Amino acid sequence: MKTKVREYRRAAGMTQQELADAVFVSSRTIISIEKEQYNPSLMLAYRLARVFGVTVEDLCRLEENKRIDDEENGYA
Repeated sequence: MKTKVREYRRAAGMTQQELADAVFVSSRTIISIEKEQYNPSLMLAYRLARVFGVTVEDLCRLEENKRIDDEENGYA
């Protein structure tokens, strides 16, 4: 799943470790999310969104990801 985690983290001037500490996960989890290798749970997405002051929908690019999923699964 595409997210804006890297974009928002960099804009906030945070390291991956600082963000990980703020949301109670390992830096490896943040790295995996940023590389699109791991989809955050709803609670983790909520915590991340709160850190950046944005919505989960925006952080997780839900409209874009839904469009991609619809196209890949023939729903569009």
